[in-house]
Amino acid sequence: MFRSGALRLRGFPLRGSLGRPRSVCGREGEENPPLRAETRWKDGAETVIIGGGCVGVSLAYHLAKAGMKDVVLLEKSELTAGSTWHAAGLTTYFHPGINLKKIHYDSIKLYEKLEEETGQVVGFHQPGSIRIATTPVRVDEFKYQMTRTGWHATEQYIIEPEKIQEMFPLLNMNKILAGLYNPGDGHIDPYSLTMALAAGARKYGALLKYPAPVTSLKPKSDGTWDVETPQGSMRANRIVNAAGFWAREVGKMVGLEHPLIPVQHQYVVTSTIPEVKALKRELPVLRDLEGSYYLRQERDGLLFGPYESQEKMKVQDSWVTSGVPPGFGKELFESDLDRIMEHVEAAMEMVPVLKKADIINIVNGPITYSPDILPMVGPHQGVRNYWVAIGFGYGIIHAGGVGKYLSDWILHGEPPFDLIELDPNRYGKWTTTQYTEAKARESYGFNNIVGYPKEERFAGRPTQRVSGLYKTLEPKCSMGFHAGWEQPHWFYKPGQDTGYRPSFHRTNWFDPVGSEYKQVMQRVGVIDLSPFGKFNIKGQDSIRLLDHLFANVIPKVGFTNISHMLTPKGQVYAELTVSHQSPGQFLLITGSGSELHDLRWIEEEAVKGGYDVEIKNITDELGVLGVAGPHARKVLQKLTSEDLSDDIFKFLQTKSLKVSNIPVTAIRISYTGELGWELYHRREDSAALYDIIMNAGQKEGIDNFGTYAMNALRLEKAFRAWGSEV
Repeated sequence: MFRSGALRLRGFPLRGSLGRPRSVCGREGEENPPLRAETRWKDGAETVIIGGGCVGVSLAYHLAKAGMKDVVLLEKSELTAGSTWHAAGLTTYFHPGINLKKIHYDSIKLYEKLEEETGQVVGFHQPGSIRIATTPVRVDEFKYQMTRTGWHATEQYIIEPEKIQEMFPLLNMNKILAGLYNPGDGHIDPYSLTMALAAGARKYGALLKYPAPVTSLKPKSDGTWDVETPQGSMRANRIVNAAGFWAREVGKMVGLEHPLIPVQHQYVVTSTIPEVKALKRELPVLRDLEGSYYLRQERDGLLFGPYESQEKMKVQDSWVTSGVPPGFGKELFESDLDRIMEHVEAAMEMVPVLKKADIINIVNGPITYSPDILPMVGPHQGVRNYWVAIGFGYGIIHAGGVGKYLSDWILHGEPPFDLIELDPNRYGKWTTTQYTEAKARESYGFNNIVGYPKEERFAGRPTQRVSGLYKTLEPKCSMGFHAGWEQPHWFYKPGQDTGYRPSFHRTNWFDPVGSEYKQVMQRVGVIDLSPFGKFNIKGQDSIRLLDHLFANVIPKVGFTNISHMLTPKGQVYAELTVSHQSPGQFLLITGSGSELHDLRWIEEEAVKGGYDVEIKNITDELGVLGVAGPHARKVLQKLTSEDLSDDIFKFLQTKSLKVSNIPVTAIRISYTGELGWELYHRREDSAALYDIIMNAGQKEGIDNFGTYAMNALRLEKAFRAWGSEV
């Protein structure tokens, strides 16, 4: 229980439904009555959205407003049931990445005008927000984030302690060094927001049907779907899974295991606090990063929500093994104050008025996490016309922008901007339930840790996706995680610090990476490139398909080029290496993080155009070794009878040959910009091939290098990278 003089408990529900969300937080917006369920039914729709939370309703609103005539949303019980109704409703322009800031921006700009457009109160407050730094490394993080703020139109500032106290006079300033201030941030009532979006969706012609649980999804040969509910069946040109913590059940209907885990998130609401009531203006939202909690004003009291450590937080794993309990929608879990006490005490130290406050509500509800805490948004590889908008740990701030983003993509046939970090196809068969749970626990527990450049997280690793060199290289290097694979980032030398030491300054890998850089520039180095995505394409229409896909001529047999897949508007959707191995048969190579992202686009274009081709993903079958540097030819020539001279084996040429009796597809190409080859081979041959090459190169001073050195080399060569410079 609480210490004497600490927060006091005053009657609050521990279990069961709290009814409408004002009973959770007493928010405004009560004049918005629940929208009545539709009685009409449609036999067909252009788009069927499954799930009536804020994300699904936002997509219905955006599609209908943009002019799509047949938009149907099916909700199993009532709108906002699930994670929406009990959300704390925080809104912020801030995101540590770059692309997602655009989603946040679009959400807030929509919420600012939604009440005027729909006539529905949304309870939107914009007092700004402050992230507080109480350690020097946090100040470094804020400075790092300020270097990225020029990418966007939104304001962001580092502010001094004096300004922080002026804006939030209830703070204990003893430890505060600086703040990161975002004007325009705030919070919104999730229930009222969803009802306003629903009113807008109906105004523009969408049908919102509930209760209408989806019981079956049946794909048809023409790419359409039969969507079955107790009210009847509906033919849909596409379906969108926006089912929140029910998304796994919906995914199973189409044969997919979406990597999602429900976690329990708690927040606390206090009664009126005299010092808060006496304030002349609303307090900005506070995020105490070391205390790992958010805190905002809730009427004349305060609301604060902590993120427990991964050891203490609770995963609702029974839902993963046994499914979500039937009928669960607006229920809550039993609160567990012991689990969050260290955060409560941190909040009371930072905001001392909390010590005398009464608690009137403790909300403990499910939020669905993906392994990396980011949602999964877009069309899914392997299932035609099946889209997802799931895994939202922060659904309120994402709902408006994601609704617009998906609507634009659906209507125009291509994404409006790059958001590959949200691509649902970033996961694959290697993403087991055990991995998902370990990563979701880590992601939740790391919610407020320092976000370093080149950050690595280690829960759930390694997966089954390790190259044939993993056991050989792992003791010698710092591994990075790439789409399930372990790949060397940099290599240790005797006496060097071998730990993972992320920093905003030069750290322990600076000198080793510099040595690897010189190794490849001056001698010869070997790198494991097995995480590349790899596809075989063949068939009578293979050349026609690739000519349609790529903004480049198709290479002649025996040659390779770098090609870009373009969208209909001419945007770069992907960058691949195309090798013409034999007449009409091609090997396509893409980056590890783009594997299923690119494969989905290729497969979709092949189906739409009716091309007679066979497309096979061979990523897990092949290993890849890169050999680069001025002595690369000298080393490899010792191991093959094939003439590797410059006149015979030209740059961007590809040949099948044997390296000491190991069959390889050799491509003369190197991302380092130095003389080099990439050797594609059976994954089980990787260790033997590596040993042979390393032994052969002893006289030339051969050594390993990792992806950090490769990136430095390609930058100096001015090789642009898709996703970075392109």
